[in-house]
Amino acid sequence: MRADGTAPAIAAALVATLATACGGGASPPAREATTPPGTRSPAARAPLTEPQGARSPSAGPQGAPGTPTGPQGERAGRPLAGKVVVIDPGHNGGNAAHPAQINRQVDIITGRKPCNTTGTSTDAGYPEHAFTWDVARRLRPLLLAEGAKVVLTRPDDEGVGPCVTERAAIGNKARADAVLSVHGDGAVASGHGFHVILPGLVAGHNDAIIRPSRRLGLDVRDAFHRLTGLPYATYTARNGLSVRTDLGGLNLSTRPAVFIECGNMRNRGDAAKMSDPRFRQRMAAALAAGMTRYLKG
Repeated sequence: MRADGTAPAIAAALVATLATACGGGASPPAREATTPPGTRSPAARAPLTEPQGARSPSAGPQGAPGTPTGPQGERAGRPLAGKVVVIDPGHNGGNAAHPAQINRQVDIITGRKPCNTTGTSTDAGYPEHAFTWDVARRLRPLLLAEGAKVVLTRPDDEGVGPCVTERAAIGNKARADAVLSVHGDGAVASGHGFHVILPGLVAGHNDAIIRPSRRLGLDVRDAFHRLTGLPYATYTARNGLSVRTDLGGLNLSTRPAVFIECGNMRNRGDAAKMSDPRFRQRMAAALAAGMTRYLKG
């Protein structure tokens, strides 16, 4: 454990990326990704969880003295042992080809919204759904290496949905200790930077998660800002934080949950970083550091 609280596996990921990674008007509502009931797209099959018998990338040798073998034994003693994390990569690669499915209206308590959307993209055509999937797949092994059980709301970037309502249900069913929904914004080109979206109070529905979600959001914001060098958004939110009640993924969650808009994909500078796989690795390491800090209390 380093003096700054960054776990070893996360620190290693940062060292690998820091050497080569780049430095560091109102936006439209954050886009959520989620499949209508009855849709059996590739992404609707099941959320992605750690395979039975799989070992995390940094797990020690099986049969080490005093350490039970198998995934559960290997996680024991790690910083996030016993914790469940749900990562929700926004949107999906097949959404654009199925407008009737993703435009179906669903109830998010404070109103009705489309089941899902296609997301945004950079001016060069790099889509948000691909960005969020890549960050999520880089984040997952970092959390696994620290002992967490990790669930992804979609198993690949080729399916449709699932709906925002279903994505929230995945986190609730998993009894997640933390839920992180990863997005990229599509705001005015002159705006840049990132922001974290916290759940606003929907009385009688998400009362219990407001305070822990704020703590989660602060830890994620602080780590992301510190370890990526990206500034707080200049075009929305305040000090990198926004509170909203129009997002189904937050309204319907019974577990601590936040969204992060990792940058503005319509801004040239942010787009260059978000399109760089080395910088996406840096983002994933920063998110892992923030979530680890929150989960360790």
